[in-house]
Amino acid sequence: MITRAFLIVATALALAGCEQVNNKLGLVDPAVKEAKTEAEAQAVGSACRHSGRAIEDCYAIYAWLPKAGVYAGWRQMDEYMRENKIETIVPQLPPVEPPGARKRRPSLTAEAANESSSATPPATEESKPAAAEAPAKGK
Repeated sequence: MITRAFLIVATALALAGCEQVNNKLGLVDPAVKEAKTEAEAQAVGSACRHSGRAIEDCYAIYAWLPKAGVYAGWRQMDEYMRENKIETIVPQLPPVEPPGARKRRPSLTAEAANESSSATPPATEESKPAAAEAPAKGK
């Protein structure tokens, strides 16, 4: 009986120290969660600045992150880019959806437009008119 109680207490203590189990059970320390969210907001803010997005757009796209953290990251990246003369990059992907948002299904019109555009072959150099290739006279 004492052995069984000891094993139960030892197992409970071992599981209480496991971060993954605590996260699954929702037993996350609020200070740790806040620090993680703040760091994520700063990273997002700096990425927004590097991609050339306006700070207001970042606030709108990443509304679930604290604005102070997004601004701090955006400002730090702005200073860094100005000091090192780094140009902005064009985002290749659309912005992410907020957590818990349902994914949108493509509409039928978008699918039909994709099918019709793939049905016509792209123009090649051979199909261009010969007049466009001829040099202009009188120069």
